[in-house]
Amino acid sequence: MYVRALHKNEADIVSHFSRREVQNIGSTSGCGCDFPHATLTRGESVHYEYVVPDDPEWQATERFNRQALVRLLGESGEHVVEVYGIWLSDCELSSPENFREKIALERILEPTFRFKERGFYLVTCGQSSV
Repeated sequence: MYVRALHKNEADIVSHFSRREVQNIGSTSGCGCDFPHATLTRGESVHYEYVVPDDPEWQATERFNRQALVRLLGESGEHVVEVYGIWLSDCELSSPENFREKIALERILEPTFRFKERGFYLVTCGQSSV
């Protein structure tokens, strides 16, 4: 995993967040692709698709990334961390998100949890998240 400052071409994404400091968090793939995610299907309505391969190596990578992300967010010292799941390469960064959802940090560890593309998550960390 990595955490880095935003590049200049990513600056528009800051408009979605309530905090001034926004960082890009990447998975072991060098981007966010190895975080559990559901891809937005383009069309008239909002629909998400995801495929869970029957591949032990893929499952282990996803589990590792889930655990690393939970550890990172939990150690942030913040009560609530804002997470926005977006493909930086193909979306306008200032476009509105599709929805906002409040979740407990531990939910990210659930095998059925997927970050939905263009979904904005308010992740509650610490003792009160249970």
